[in-house]
Amino acid sequence: MRHRIAVIGGGLAGLTFARVLHRHGHPVTVLERDPSPDARPPGGTLDLHEKLGQLALDKAGLLARFQALSRPEGQAMRILATDGTVLRDWQSRPDESANPEIDRGQLRDLLLGPLDVQWGRGATEVVPGTRDGVLVRFADGRQETFDLVIGADGAWSRVRPALSPATPHYTGVTLIETSLDDVDTRHPGLARLIGDGSMAVYGVNRALVAQRNSGGHVKVYAQFRAPLDWHTDLDRHMGLNRRAGLDLADAEAVRSSLLALFDGWAAPVLDLLRHGTAFVHRPLYALPVSHTWAHVPGVTLLGDAAHLMPPLGVGANLAMLEGAELAESVAAAPGPGDLDEVVHAFEEQMWARAGGWAKITTAGLERLVSPDPAEALALFDEVQPS
Repeated sequence: MRHRIAVIGGGLAGLTFARVLHRHGHPVTVLERDPSPDARPPGGTLDLHEKLGQLALDKAGLLARFQALSRPEGQAMRILATDGTVLRDWQSRPDESANPEIDRGQLRDLLLGPLDVQWGRGATEVVPGTRDGVLVRFADGRQETFDLVIGADGAWSRVRPALSPATPHYTGVTLIETSLDDVDTRHPGLARLIGDGSMAVYGVNRALVAQRNSGGHVKVYAQFRAPLDWHTDLDRHMGLNRRAGLDLADAEAVRSSLLALFDGWAAPVLDLLRHGTAFVHRPLYALPVSHTWAHVPGVTLLGDAAHLMPPLGVGANLAMLEGAELAESVAAAPGPGDLDEVVHAFEEQMWARAGGWAKITTAGLERLVSPDPAEALALFDEVQPS
């Protein structure tokens, strides 16, 4: 008898779980609140680690297709001083495959493939332990029961409350994202400044990071330490001598405030902000470093729903590997009565590994956006190949 399995959330964790389980011949339903795959921008570029995200794709039978889409040259990394001086310039080798880049949208489409995804099915509540299994209530008023519900619905998970009272907390660091299109043709100087991969500039409690995506698209992230309500009083919170609150929906006002915040930095670096086409406010949140829960039969979590951590290149990789590993374990469960034991064993393994990475990324964020810019440079010296 096949288990009734539902994945709540159509992000990378849930899709990897579903794709690997599908490869093993087990049906699984993915329930996603977005009305369609293209309902919102898919996000920027990801570096998939050889022993994490790439391993997950190998388990899904998709590694070769990923390699055809990925950009090994995207592993290049350049760090500049605020005056524009190049401090470090790491170039990737032609045969380097440890952390190639891929656009998040391309990766999502690769995983979607033949999967049964029910779009526009936003879950509002998960109730374990009912007579017929785990009850899932949806925003449209319908409800269904399953033998196993996988909460892969991100930072503000609707599944997590069935297992844990934990909620994400603000890290003290905010990102504002903008982007440049057709950069090689429209902004060739910036294209040369960024290089083939990423470029970063670190100052006192702030940074500017630019990352190449495919097709000449560049994502730019202004990062700074500030209270969560920093935009309500720019003078008091940011020292910008502007007492009026900032309307985050006003792109030109946001641009002007960011240029004031990074005043004195090299003109070519500030051009990343001057030419940005839109601005998206992204305060960074995280779950407690060692987030665990008492096991509840029939429900578990993956990815950001389980261990939201600072975005330092690990979260998506972990989420995908967890999805692949859990799927393999579920597919290999000897009988119906073994499903709960398999899930519980997976959780123990996930908590140990994710807790270690959460400590690393939390410490990393403290060093990357800190009062001493030399800490950011030292961190890159530790992790980049010599």
